[in-house]
Amino acid sequence: MDLETRILIVDDDEGIRTLISEFLAKHGFATATAADPIEMREMMARQNYDLIVLDVMMPREDGLTALRHMAEDAPPVIMLSAVGSDVDRIVGLEMGADDYLAKPCNPRELLARIRTVLRRHGKGAASERVAANDDAQADPNSGDNLHFAGWRMDLGLRLLFDPESRLIALSDGEFRLLRAFAEHPRRVLNRDQVLEWSRGEETEHYDRAIDVQLSRLRRKLAGGRGSEDIIRTVRNEGYLFAPAVTRG
Repeated sequence: MDLETRILIVDDDEGIRTLISEFLAKHGFATATAADPIEMREMMARQNYDLIVLDVMMPREDGLTALRHMAEDAPPVIMLSAVGSDVDRIVGLEMGADDYLAKPCNPRELLARIRTVLRRHGKGAASERVAANDDAQADPNSGDNLHFAGWRMDLGLRLLFDPESRLIALSDGEFRLLRAFAEHPRRVLNRDQVLEWSRGEETEHYDRAIDVQLSRLRRKLAGGRGSEDIIRTVRNEGYLFAPAVTRG
C-alpha cells in the first residue's frame, strides 16, 4: 500500500483526470487533479506531491512549457501525450520528465511506471524501504557502484548518494549523463562523446537539450559548494569529470 503517497494528475480532459485518479486511488494512492498548469501551480503551493502526471497538449499553457518552468525541487513528472512520436518523447525526457507515455495508455502500465519512478526517487512506499535500510545502518546497495569525491553511484539500482549518504533524486536522463562522465573520468569529453555515451542512438537533433540536463545535474552535485567542482567546462574543448573514480 502506498497510502500517503500523493499524486497530482494534470489534464484538461475531465474524463481522463477522473479515470486516472480513481484508478490510482483504488491502488492506495492519495490523488488530486488539476485542469491546467495554472491550477497545478496553485495546488503545489498549498500541498506537497510525490509525483505529477502531466498532459502535454493543453490550452493556454502546454505541459512542456510547464515542465520547463518547474523548480529544481519539484516532484518527478510523468508526461502523457496524444502525440506519441519519438521526437516528442525524447524532448520531454531531455527537459526533465522522468517518463513519457503515449495516450491513450493502459492504466496498469501507468501504475507500473509511477511505482518505478517513485522507487527511483526514494518516494512513497520506496522511501519506507530506504528508511528501513537506514535503520539497519545500511544503504541500498546492488554491489555495482562508482565512487567519486565521497559520492556513491549505484548502477544496478540507479541511485545516487551524496557524501552524507543522502539519496539524491535524478531523472533517468540525468543519471545516464552522470554515468557517462563517471565512466570516463579525468579526460576531456567533447559534446559528441557526451551525447553518444549518454544517449546512444537517440542523440540526433537533441544536442541542445543536453545543456538543460547538464545544468540541473551540476546544481544537484554542487551541494552549495560551487557548480564547477565535479564537472568542469574546458573552454573550446568540452567537459572534464574532475574527481578520481573507483568501482566496487
